[in-house]
Amino acid sequence: MSQRMPDDSKNTAPFPPVLTRHAEAEICADPSSVMRLLADSDGTADGFTCYRSTFAEGAVGAPAHFHTKASELFFVISGSLRVLVNEEITVLGAGDFLAVPPYTPHAFAAAPGSEADALFVFTPGMGRFDYLRLLGRVMRGEADPKEIAESAERYDNHYVESPVWRAALEESA
Repeated sequence: MSQRMPDDSKNTAPFPPVLTRHAEAEICADPSSVMRLLADSDGTADGFTCYRSTFAEGAVGAPAHFHTKASELFFVISGSLRVLVNEEITVLGAGDFLAVPPYTPHAFAAAPGSEADALFVFTPGMGRFDYLRLLGRVMRGEADPKEIAESAERYDNHYVESPVWRAALEESA
């Protein structure tokens, strides 16, 4: 049974539908991953930001960090992604979903011996594509890593120390 759309003009979408074709998505690449930028907050009325990352085997991903304004959602498309949440490490496989709320330290990388392809969504959204572009430039040696630390507030990306995550990375190296 279908329903009729309400005639009330207050019930309008906050932004137009967003369609990003795979072949047309902007690509940010570094030596160990490829990020496809799908939708940034400026096109979603700050509702969400979304990108897809494909990690090579042994890719380091992101060090331990947290966000103060957004939840970060992970959906593994294929492969295996190792994830730190607080002080617990788990491996997500194809089809697994994880939602990390604000102020929760987390990190991620391709699981040992595996590649990973994952969709990332931040909600509410905030302009993060420039941050992802910066990460790519730093990983390729085209920008100073200090720029990442200097951008923590702007991009709501706050790095923290995690002995658990560091030990896991050293163990798999």
